[in-house]
Amino acid sequence: MAEPVRVRGLTDQEGQKLQQIVRRGSASSVRYRRAMMLLASAGGNRVPVIAKLVQADEDTVRDVIHRFNEIGLACLDPRRAGGRPRLLGPDDEDFVVQTAITRPTKLGQPFTRWSIRKLAAYLRKVHGRVIRIGREALRCLLARRGITFQRTKTWKESPDPEHDAKLDRIEDVVERFADRVFAFDEFGPLGIRPTAGTGWAPAGHPERHPATRHRTHGVRYFHGCYSVGDDRLWGVNRRKKGAVNTLAALRSIWAARPDGAPIYVILDNLSAHKDDKIRRWAKKNHVELCFTPTYASWANPIEAHFGPLRQFTIANSNHRNHSVQTRALHAYLRWRNTNTRHLDILAAQRRERARVRSEKGIRWGGRPLPSQPERSDESMRSRPERAAEHRTDESLAHTA
Repeated sequence: MAEPVRVRGLTDQEGQKLQQIVRRGSASSVRYRRAMMLLASAGGNRVPVIAKLVQADEDTVRDVIHRFNEIGLACLDPRRAGGRPRLLGPDDEDFVVQTAITRPTKLGQPFTRWSIRKLAAYLRKVHGRVIRIGREALRCLLARRGITFQRTKTWKESPDPEHDAKLDRIEDVVERFADRVFAFDEFGPLGIRPTAGTGWAPAGHPERHPATRHRTHGVRYFHGCYSVGDDRLWGVNRRKKGAVNTLAALRSIWAARPDGAPIYVILDNLSAHKDDKIRRWAKKNHVELCFTPTYASWANPIEAHFGPLRQFTIANSNHRNHSVQTRALHAYLRWRNTNTRHLDILAAQRRERARVRSEKGIRWGGRPLPSQPERSDESMRSRPERAAEHRTDESLAHTA
């Protein structure tokens, strides 16, 4: 007569482990039931009794006991098997991913982007290999491989041949002469119309503004000046942009530093900023105009401060006319300059700075240098050499 099936003698470590699994009950159901079988068998129970205890077939209990006697506690882990065999190998999955990220027009298809349905249909008919995969399985495969449905981004590269030299100059003056660096730019156009925004309100009952179809007030442009060293912002509304208004703003900047020392003004490449009168006035009054590179207005420090200006005075507003709008702008500027380190202002500035630089991923001190070999002699020189030459020019200008 055959001997009854039972587990071999348990070691202290095995017994403690099985007891822990059974008492805590936190393991998977498969490990829990197998641990109960082994403990029951170690306690002297026969296979039929154990099968009734765990509500399992007797052959299942015998298989678990035999596997424990062969490999120990590793028998607790289930051996996943069965199910539908895989229809796609690693090479097929790579082909699917490569097809998904390839524009359909390059593969002879008459559309500019894939949908899940079109991609699955194309994979079933591609010449040389037939891949049969359902839409849901295709979606899961792409998600597992990090391929998601995204909006197309646009970007614009600066064609300015002095791109690096201008950025280096702006960074240099901001770091070395912060108390004498100013920024200027126009903000607008500012129209008279109810403008959407955000604010606190009872759930489901937002603040409402009337719609408008007749805008007979025209527009204005805020000419803003920003002192980098003092963190102070001021400006005035004008009917239009122009060299006369730009020169008036530069004179207000020059009046903020009446000691006669050289000052630096950062501004973009608008034609109204490069008038001959402006250049002559700047040369006469020791004002260096630091122009940002083409398509790189994000390098102007004032850009980050226009975001809070729009958020707290234009958004969520319904000004009656330009006079009311101007008074609101100036009231905010007075509050802002009194509370320059307010947390709301700093947070809004950070968000705006991240927004204006997000497309390039550029920050000061972290710009990747271009790989083009054709660079100007000015940009090939090291920054200390250019800075030393500029200090010499400044001392000569100051003496003059």
